[in-house]
Amino acid sequence: MEAEKWGRRIRAFRKLKGYTQESFARDLGISVSVLGEVERGNRLPSEDFLVDVATALNVSLKELTPKELH
Repeated sequence: MEAEKWGRRIRAFRKLKGYTQESFARDLGISVSVLGEVERGNRLPSEDFLVDVATALNVSLKELTPKELH
């Protein structure tokens, strides 16, 4: 459940910033399949991964965090 919430937030911010999965994965230095697993909620992102995502999207980790997890 928590993984799904993170995945939805990451996907929404990625799309808002105009990234495709391919371009965003490349910027993060990960495979598209790993990013897809996170966005679908099949993989819980690590704290380091979340920091990298927030940095790449130019948002704070607090903004990225699903409201239910604050």
